[in-house]
Amino acid sequence: MKINVGGKLDYFSRKPGTLFLIDGLGAALTTLCLFLGHQYGYFGMPAYILKYLLLIGLFYCAYSMSCYFWLKNHWTLFLRIISVANFLYCILTMSLMYSFYEDLTPMGLIYFLGEILLILFLVGVELIVANMMSKKEV
Repeated sequence: MKINVGGKLDYFSRKPGTLFLIDGLGAALTTLCLFLGHQYGYFGMPAYILKYLLLIGLFYCAYSMSCYFWLKNHWTLFLRIISVANFLYCILTMSLMYSFYEDLTPMGLIYFLGEILLILFLVGVELIVANMMSKKEV
């Protein structure tokens, strides 16, 4: 099975709102997972840390969904903003994993590493699409 990566990136450059929808739904899923992890102690991360990460996820969800529903032009700047914010979230999560490594459960390690990998993939796509769009604007 062959996947046309260039075609997918071209699609997102023509319909960048779709990236905001994916980002917003991903942030909502992150928020839900962190909430459940906090409630049931699945991850081993201290509760107060999970609350802060949960709030960041809620903020990112609100930002991305707002862009999806209300943004009509100038997608490039807003895509770059969320991609940088997502990258910073990954750095924060990696730092917290390092700081609380001894406390993390195997499920916590798997969850946070998986989340970081998915978000970094999304960051790459967002930045590539933002660059493609900025070239078209010139």
